[in-house]
Amino acid sequence: MITSPVVVQKSTEYTLEDWVQNLPEKKEWVNGQLLEKNGMTLKHSLIQVNLSSYWKNYKDSSGQGGKVYSDVPCRTNKQGRYPDVAYLTPELETEFGNEKVLPQSFPLSAEIVSPTDLAEDVIAKAQEYLESGSEEVWLVFPENKWVIVLTEESRLIFISGQVVNTQKILHGFSIPVDELLA
Repeated sequence: MITSPVVVQKSTEYTLEDWVQNLPEKKEWVNGQLLEKNGMTLKHSLIQVNLSSYWKNYKDSSGQGGKVYSDVPCRTNKQGRYPDVAYLTPELETEFGNEKVLPQSFPLSAEIVSPTDLAEDVIAKAQEYLESGSEEVWLVFPENKWVIVLTEESRLIFISGQVVNTQKILHGFSIPVDELLA
């Protein structure tokens, strides 16, 4: 059964600025509503930890620097979001590293799609990230064993048996889809 995210609070008085100032844990600000991020499964959480670790180890070993985060707040052009995994370049870390909320999308973000997520919503969120400063977004579909990598110029699908790689950020990173989703 597929369900939509739970609406926690709807108020014309609770603005995006309110969300930025008083970050409610695990709640995104979407279209004037606080939406609880729900539907996380053990598999979802494991993939989130794996991807965070892989990106962190790669940025360290390659000397590219920056920071890798999980469930970290950012502000897009329209909403307040918490990407599942995000990478902040050294340049943006210097500029915004002490902010409570990143005032734009992360250059590289990943969303691990939960069983309760609607495909249209996840794709719209990826597009929103790209319109708000992100250069690359990964959509990870654990049940289908797909990873979709989106940039402004391309949409690439990697499936079981293939190797997914970054296109613009964390240059040179790659991992077999099956290893990421194991």
